[in-house]
Amino acid sequence: MEIVKFGNANLPSVQTLASQLRGLTEASNGGGGGAVILKMDKTGHWVFGADQTEAEKDAKWAVNPYSFIHGWIAWGDGAVLGEKMVGVAEPVPQQGEPPFGAARGWERQVGFSLVCISGEDKGLEARFSATSVGGKKAVTELAIELARHVDADPQSPVPVVGLSSDFYMHKSYGRIFTPVFTIHGWAALSGVAGSEEEYEEEDEPAPVAPARKTRR
Repeated sequence: MEIVKFGNANLPSVQTLASQLRGLTEASNGGGGGAVILKMDKTGHWVFGADQTEAEKDAKWAVNPYSFIHGWIAWGDGAVLGEKMVGVAEPVPQQGEPPFGAARGWERQVGFSLVCISGEDKGLEARFSATSVGGKKAVTELAIELARHVDADPQSPVPVVGLSSDFYMHKSYGRIFTPVFTIHGWAALSGVAGSEEEYEEEDEPAPVAPARKTRR
């Protein structure tokens, strides 16, 4: 049994990948076909899909290192009116005129794809995207850590992460939660033989997360 497999046809080398991921930092400061949308709700809990099913607290997720994307999204009254996203190997797309009805115009967005590798959601493919300052920061930090690791160990470029959250106090809106991706270890791109626990583990303390709601 393998932890996860990502298609690698026509993909660049992991050394090139590291350079591309670092490019996300500068861009962030200014897709997953068939995958569910994974997001963190306003209470700091991770949910996915149309039914907002809550993700298991201790589940591990394998991040596809070639799936990092950046670009723009335009929202209008709770609906996506337009989206221009490309892989980090490509320049950020030109904005152009925002779609009619986009209250905030084009917003900067970054994201990546991941697969659950443990628990009752094992095998679930998901996409995470962020436009908030905290969300973009979390994606960028993960990308930069991945780039550093690839430089040192190109044989295991797949980060195995846990999902949690942090928060800060906003003077007008109160407690604002931000996503946290804790790296628990690294896996080979073609998969690791054995159980989902067989990956190169890192000795890193888990961040504190808020109390978890009952799973639907």
